[in-house]
Amino acid sequence: MTVETKLSFDKAYVEQFSKDRNEPEWMQKFRLDAIEQAESLEMPKPDKTKIRNWNFTAFNHDFKTGEAVSSIKDLPEELRDFFDEDKAPENLIIQRNHSVAYAALRDDLKEKGVVFTDIHTAIHEHADLVQKYFMTEDGVSVSEHKLTALHAALVNGGVFLYVPENLEIETPIQSIFWQEDPEITLVNHVLVVVDKNSSITYVENYISHNEEHETVANIITEVYALDGAKVAYGAVDNFAAATTTYVNRRGIASRDATIDWALGQMNDGNTVSENVTRLVGDNSTSQAKAVSVGRGKQTQNFTSVMHHDGKASDGFILQRGVMTEGSAAIFNAIGKIEHGGTKANSEQESRVLMLSEKARGDANPILLIDEDDVTAGHAASVGRVDPLQVYYLKSRGLSEEEAQRLLIHGFLDPVVSQLPIESVKQQLRQVIERKIN
Repeated sequence: MTVETKLSFDKAYVEQFSKDRNEPEWMQKFRLDAIEQAESLEMPKPDKTKIRNWNFTAFNHDFKTGEAVSSIKDLPEELRDFFDEDKAPENLIIQRNHSVAYAALRDDLKEKGVVFTDIHTAIHEHADLVQKYFMTEDGVSVSEHKLTALHAALVNGGVFLYVPENLEIETPIQSIFWQEDPEITLVNHVLVVVDKNSSITYVENYISHNEEHETVANIITEVYALDGAKVAYGAVDNFAAATTTYVNRRGIASRDATIDWALGQMNDGNTVSENVTRLVGDNSTSQAKAVSVGRGKQTQNFTSVMHHDGKASDGFILQRGVMTEGSAAIFNAIGKIEHGGTKANSEQESRVLMLSEKARGDANPILLIDEDDVTAGHAASVGRVDPLQVYYLKSRGLSEEEAQRLLIHGFLDPVVSQLPIESVKQQLRQVIERKIN
């Protein structure tokens, strides 16, 4: 049976939602245009994954505030796991449901012009920057499909990060998006703009607890690395089993810019994930590394894309997946070298382990090349844990279960080890351990 995709929200609802936020006229018009487009646009069509029975369009959109905290010591233990115990994060936003529960940014960064705030505040106080970069044709456009248009109309959370020119920030900047209320829907937008010759590390975590109450997460990230900028972007997604998730992370790298992704995609519900990087500038580079562990009966579709527009661009995609129980996942890795992208290099590697007879995994490397003077390559494999490796570890005193767990952690480590905050890295390892057990 197909889920009805008729929208539960109309222009009157969207207009009132915007007025309740006291948004400027341009944002209200933006939302109204988006909901009008959403009525006629089709749903996305992820390769080899049928989502017509997935509910992305009927949900509770009420704006739910969360209680503020004065110190991270007041947070539940499960959230404190995201921080290094010996040192509180200097640059941190915690979004509890749809409102900010905690915010910190170093004074010296504020004085240098760094902006790190929630998306609602940014719309009011930094309208010129937000309007310039928020869901334009260069990033994630409203008109791509029904879910992007619905996102634009109903965005109810997120953060905005701007780093001015010639500023190297070594301390990571961190966001935690905590869906505490099991009934709410998160339509979250993260907008990161790093100006010329600057560098940052940004890490985010998504967490929810709705094991039974069905809801939706519609997540879009846009990262702009201007000329010579460097962005290291880490994320751990951990939505509960009853959340159906659409997540679209998009990067735009200008001349001599770098965007590197390290993504731990650990949702327990059905998920469609896109990670697209456009290497528009000459000598731009990107590494997109992602891991996922599937369990239960969940179905997931992961697509990573490198668009090579500029000359001498360099893109590398690494995907690692572990499927347990009756889970299924598609891993698409696409390198697209456009005409004029001479000297580009596009590499990709997708590998999937299946730990049960019912688990299914599919790795699809795709190269689309419209230029002659380029280099490209791909590798893909789908299989089970090597019994010879298990046998060797058992001969060293490990049980079969311990040997499998060790091999799985080693299999996923090329991505896990790239996360720049040690506490987040450990938290991801804990999630992996819980899911493979």
